[in-house]
Amino acid sequence: MAMTAAPQGVPPAPAAVPGEPNVPKRRNVELILLGFALALGMFAYANVTEAATGTLPGNFALVGAVFGGALLACHLLIRKLAPYADPLLLPIAAMINGLGLVIIYRLDLYAQATALANKKPLPGGAAPTQAVYTVLGLAVMIGVLVLVRDHRVLQRYAYISAFAGLILIALPAVLPASISEVNGARSWIRLGGFSIQPSEFAKLLLVSFFAAYLHTKRDALTLASRRFLGVYLPRGRDMGPILVCWAVAMIILIRETDLGVSLMFFGAFVIMLYIATERTSWLIFGLLMFVGGAAAVTMVAPHVMVRVTAWLHPFSDVTNTTRQIAQSLYAYANGGLFGTGLDQGYSGLVGFAANADFILDTVGEELGLVGLTALFLAYGIFVTRGLKTALLVRDPYGKLLASGLAVVFALQVFITAGGVMRLIPLTGLPMPFLAYGGSALVANWILVALLLRISDTARRPLPPALPFTPDFAVPQAFPLNPAPSPQANQVKP
Repeated sequence: MAMTAAPQGVPPAPAAVPGEPNVPKRRNVELILLGFALALGMFAYANVTEAATGTLPGNFALVGAVFGGALLACHLLIRKLAPYADPLLLPIAAMINGLGLVIIYRLDLYAQATALANKKPLPGGAAPTQAVYTVLGLAVMIGVLVLVRDHRVLQRYAYISAFAGLILIALPAVLPASISEVNGARSWIRLGGFSIQPSEFAKLLLVSFFAAYLHTKRDALTLASRRFLGVYLPRGRDMGPILVCWAVAMIILIRETDLGVSLMFFGAFVIMLYIATERTSWLIFGLLMFVGGAAAVTMVAPHVMVRVTAWLHPFSDVTNTTRQIAQSLYAYANGGLFGTGLDQGYSGLVGFAANADFILDTVGEELGLVGLTALFLAYGIFVTRGLKTALLVRDPYGKLLASGLAVVFALQVFITAGGVMRLIPLTGLPMPFLAYGGSALVANWILVALLLRISDTARRPLPPALPFTPDFAVPQAFPLNPAPSPQANQVKP
């Protein structure tokens, strides 16, 4: 068959380089999933308002346009800033965030109806504030992608991150209780109408430090001294890091009486230590140390003892100390398999923190076991994509950083859900992207930005290898066998 020559003036298409990977960017997949996340959130918003008032919300089109425009702007910027990033991270986070906004709005309606029935002033809605924090979190996510063009830059500031993270965790403990204490736990900073939970940002800084430290000390921490009951025990001289982290975790538990932050901080380090060394003994030592330390602290910390008592005996004092956990269990029982429907449950009876620590009760009661399972599957996919990013990225620091971010996210989900479902004692951590709280929401959007940046680096194809030729290997200016000059062949008289 005759071949047609290329038109004059048009360069021929470059030939494919053998062996060069052709990695799809999959940004269109991300756009389609973002549309699904927006549609799901708007459907739930319309459902709640119709169930409460019998009509569609008057600002339905405005709300859809604002959040649709914000998600579209983020998608377009990611196309430019991180074109090879994982296409599932942003849609999953946006879907859970949108569902959280709807549930917070539903609980606002319950609080307002209760105030009208009791002839009290109407409380301010939390949903508009959370919506502002959502837009702020999306803007911060894009800002991180603009500033951090290579995640390996963070490794240079490992010890600065550790110092800043510890300061943020310790700050509520040294402030007066009137500023830092909420419901018995000293983990906040409240000034006027502004409040912040610094531990949410400290977890990101400390994960970056853990990744850099374990990358440097991995070989030493992998060595074992002897084998006992089939487990290789670490050397005594290598126990220093885990002892230091355990001591800090116990100080947090004693001084701030915050079981959630203490468990998340220590658990993240132990799991990252196991990932770096592949030694099961570190997990065993970490579990025994934390359980033993927490049991000892329970004996001297009344607030922690109340949490443990409510966990063991949830119906022993349903009018006072165990009321919230008892109402939480009633909510799950009332939800059954398919739930009562949005705005058809009674999870608002939980009272304080119904839209924060106990927001999962509303999901369990009004969406049932099916909706709760779907939510946990979304969380599981998010964590799985983070761990897959850790497998794909090429540098060791990036592997540990991505796995650490996925681990700390998974720990927060487990600790929060386990507390309200009576699997473990209540901790006070917010459900990621779902619960009310600006600090947690913005911090989790920063976590998404870091995973997007690492996944972009991991999936980005390597530049094509330069061909090996003698001319390239040895420049002509320095030939291996230079030809003899004419003067060298002349015989001197």
